[in-house]
Amino acid sequence: MTERITSRKNPRLAELRKLSVQRSFRRERGLFVGDGTKLLEEAVRWQAPLDTVVVTPDVAVPALPETVSVLQVPEDVMESISPMRSPQGALFSCRIPEQGTPETLPGSRYLVLDGLQDPGNVGTIWRTADAAGFGGLLLGAGCADPYSPKVQR
Repeated sequence: MTERITSRKNPRLAELRKLSVQRSFRRERGLFVGDGTKLLEEAVRWQAPLDTVVVTPDVAVPALPETVSVLQVPEDVMESISPMRSPQGALFSCRIPEQGTPETLPGSRYLVLDGLQDPGNVGTIWRTADAAGFGGLLLGAGCADPYSPKVQR
């Protein structure tokens, strides 16, 4: 069932806004924000652990698990919560996968990033490493947050 929200001050929307801008809040809540219809379709396709999906009235909502909250907002409200300059009409929150240092690394090639401050650069390198067949990406403590919405830009 879809819940309609028209107020920019709605607490659920305020939480999504906060997830977009505060690394510590993302870690505390265990959630990150994704923005865009294509990214939402990919998240559904790969069965990502979605929490909340927010759409504008003109965006079709893909088939979602019953546990996912669906919110519909007007375009001006979407603009107020989206971290993007030109929102596409779909925004979602998703669980951050459990992280930790593995005992062994499957695969043969890994990329190590340390001190990279720009989340957009982390995202670009991550996608390039994936396309090149790397087994993974290891981020040092000084790296930008890979769950920052800026990684998606």
